[in-house]
Amino acid sequence: MKKSYLILFLLPFLILSCTDEKDYVPIRSEPLQGVLNLPDVPYNYNEQLPAYFYVNDNGPVPSAVNGIDNTPQDNLITNDGATLGRVLFYDKNLSQNRTTACGSCHRAEKSFADSSPFSHGLFGGATKRNSMTLINTRFYKRGRFFYDERAATLEKQVMMPILDHTEMALTLNDIIPRISAQPYYSKLFIAAFGSDVVTNERIEQALSQFIRSMVSYSARYDTGRAQVANMRDPFSNFTAEENRGKDLFLKSFADGGVNCYACHTTEAFVSHNSGPSNNGLDAVTTTDSGAYGFYTSAPELAGAFKIPTLRNIALTGPYMHDARFTSLVQVIEHYNSGVQNHASLSPVLKGPDGMPRQLNLSDADKLALLRFLNTLTDPTIMSDPRWFDPFINQHL
Repeated sequence: MKKSYLILFLLPFLILSCTDEKDYVPIRSEPLQGVLNLPDVPYNYNEQLPAYFYVNDNGPVPSAVNGIDNTPQDNLITNDGATLGRVLFYDKNLSQNRTTACGSCHRAEKSFADSSPFSHGLFGGATKRNSMTLINTRFYKRGRFFYDERAATLEKQVMMPILDHTEMALTLNDIIPRISAQPYYSKLFIAAFGSDVVTNERIEQALSQFIRSMVSYSARYDTGRAQVANMRDPFSNFTAEENRGKDLFLKSFADGGVNCYACHTTEAFVSHNSGPSNNGLDAVTTTDSGAYGFYTSAPELAGAFKIPTLRNIALTGPYMHDARFTSLVQVIEHYNSGVQNHASLSPVLKGPDGMPRQLNLSDADKLALLRFLNTLTDPTIMSDPRWFDPFINQHL
């Protein structure tokens, strides 16, 4: 019996003595954080995008992403920088009570959005708006972030949830000591920045590099797009119904389409440069003033919100800033018959008479649009280890 107690007593020390030196040392804190699962050679976070992302197809609206990448020259994506950003993104030590990370509200299986209508922070409180997907973040020319664009750059945005009292609730003075206390960060900062000095600016840069690396280009849409010269050509891997939905999506009203591409454009399916838009969710703004809450000198932005990418849209529900729609069927029906005549309504959604345009689509056409939107789902988003949580055990 005494021998058994001795073995149990010595077992933790035997395990530690056998640990490979290349493993990062676990943090001794509450809760105890596990060993990092990182490759010996960093993943490639600068994969070349398909050629068609950079070539305009001569359509009425630019299809290339040229000129809309908001990556600053002083913070280009590096493999080591994005690796550090990945660890920071999933590190719960960046919340006051060590229960919440950036990755808690931006989940890989949801295309880095959230399944809850409103995300819940470290004390269970709900955020004001639905979490927007982080996919294709780099392809927003204006470079502003949040639904109301209150963050001037991604580098400024990434720190705001950490400081928010509802979400992670640290202060600026808390952040550096929290990171410096974790022994696994020394090697990561040296690899990314050449020294182990921790600064808030370096944290901002690393997180931004990781997030900008999240670009989607492996959906069924991409398989078909790679085989044609023009995105408007029929895709051989699409059904007739999916090609019909693509036509409706891409074509203008004058050409027999429904003009979705006017707001969700380029191969990244993002807003090109139009800024926040009022899409007629309500006739009068009462509860959330949207971009006007930040741009207070622009009352025409009342009820206007940043336009998200449609890549992986089938994964990112519920939809709209207030999560009012639980399905894409409801979203399509809103644009078909439910657009309200708000004073700030986007001109794109108005008819020749200045009133909200009623599409009056047939059930077959609404289904075709839905089928096309589903072709934008990229299954690699949920399986790419570059973006996985690197902590083997968050609580031991």
